[in-house]
Amino acid sequence: MRFDVVTIFPELFAPHLSQGVTRRAFQSAQVDVRLWPLRDYADDAYRRVDDRPYGGGPGMLMLAEPLLRALAAIAAERGAARVVHFTPTGRRIDQALVQEFAAGPGAVLLCGRYEGIDQRLIDAAVSDELSLGDFVLSGGELPALALLDAVARLQEGVLNAPSHEQDSFGDGLLEGPHYSRPERLWIGGAERVVPPVLLSGNHAEIARWRRDRALELTARRRPDLIAAARACGRLSARDERHLATLTL
Repeated sequence: MRFDVVTIFPELFAPHLSQGVTRRAFQSAQVDVRLWPLRDYADDAYRRVDDRPYGGGPGMLMLAEPLLRALAAIAAERGAARVVHFTPTGRRIDQALVQEFAAGPGAVLLCGRYEGIDQRLIDAAVSDELSLGDFVLSGGELPALALLDAVARLQEGVLNAPSHEQDSFGDGLLEGPHYSRPERLWIGGAERVVPPVLLSGNHAEIARWRRDRALELTARRRPDLIAAARACGRLSARDERHLATLTL
């Protein structure tokens, strides 16, 4: 798959594409990321890509024309593609959407800055408006990197299978707690031990314990996810019995 990123700060991407386990996807071009510096598509000596908004107001607005030229150059190279604009007003990115992108051909990612992008460009060229959440960032680069990272880690051979299947949201629930060595730790004047079931070697019991902890955590912190899992038929009769024992 291929992602074309239009940004005025292409240098922000290199460190993230070359570090960590997800670099496997980027270096192998399983997730082929191509950066398009927007100022290269400005038509004046100052490489200007922004101007004051009509009607007044604070800040500057990204101009439509440089973006249109960048999109035309990308289309000439790869053909038609999904065009994503990152904005607080967009659909919130979730694991289902990440999985959709991970199974697709990629997209063009527009990284806005300042007060945003001329609405005419959005109306004419953007197919998806996406958001990380209900807060405002200084630009679209961080959401673009978050999407790229989330998509990359789902590619074959990037993680030790089936790591991503056990992630939070992988089965609709939050992921439960994990423990490592040593078996006993003194923290804050108290001894803290690994739950005995995890040391038992009984894989069926361990799986049940992990499922129960995931149900408990999700019910307490994200009851909306329990409701969604129930509506989709993802909760077993045993899950329901365990949930019924909880005092939330």
